[in-house]
Amino acid sequence: MSTFEQQLSKVRTQKGFIAALDQSGGSTPKALKLYGVGEDAYSNDDEMFDVVHAMRTRIVTNPAFGGDRILGAILFENTLDRDIEGKPSSRYLWEEKQVVPFIKVDKGLAVEEDGVQVMKPIPNLGDLLEKAKAKDVFGTKMRSVIKSANPAGIARIVDQQFEIGREILSAGMVPILEPEVDIHAPDKAEAEAMLRERLLAGLDGLAPDQDVMFKLTLPEEADFYRGCREHPRMVRVVALSGGYSRAEANRRLAENHGVIASFSRALSEGLSAQQSDEEFTAMLDQAIQSIFEASST
Repeated sequence: MSTFEQQLSKVRTQKGFIAALDQSGGSTPKALKLYGVGEDAYSNDDEMFDVVHAMRTRIVTNPAFGGDRILGAILFENTLDRDIEGKPSSRYLWEEKQVVPFIKVDKGLAVEEDGVQVMKPIPNLGDLLEKAKAKDVFGTKMRSVIKSANPAGIARIVDQQFEIGREILSAGMVPILEPEVDIHAPDKAEAEAMLRERLLAGLDGLAPDQDVMFKLTLPEEADFYRGCREHPRMVRVVALSGGYSRAEANRRLAENHGVIASFSRALSEGLSAQQSDEEFTAMLDQAIQSIFEASST
């Protein structure tokens, strides 16, 4: 089997979850602060990305982090361009850890309109996909946000996700479409109902050789996205933590059978630059095991 076929088989069939290690320029300072590294530890973006790469390297090279419980990891482009222990980050993940690499391709969110934030334009997407594919990256991730149950806004978000998703499919990669519903939306359940209808219609419009993934907010109703999960064009439905604590995210995830985690902040919750290697490993192992168990229902 080719590398892509091996990766597809793992993501589609094995137990586990996806680690989201893709904080970019806007979210990195907050992630570092939670890790115990203040803004006085770096003086510009280059130094900041050096520091966050050291944090990610510490996580990825840890013995607790491996393909037995973690199916994949989502990287930021800056991480793709860096090495881990002398190998390109994506190749280190796959060859040393048997963890399938994904890359975040969006460039952030546009201003809110019709109750949603669509993605900003993604210039040079084709070049990024070509670079990632050459480094054995399996798939992509791109995020937009739904703030309220506005039918026109939700339609625009889903249409944009599928439109760019088709471009990614044509490059030979599997896109994760991520139309996040803000957990603080006052009409979250109504927004989820509108979103599910549009997502199922989008899946129905795909060709037989166009398989995608969804990354969705944990819904108010258990097993709400079962129809998406069981659709023939679906590789895997994954869930974001969305601001819930790890305990709450795991509780909600366990109620959504067949859906697996793709947590970022909830994965690194409790990890600190000041911890000894033993303390860090124990905390990371506990986090990974709890998310793995919630992803295995």
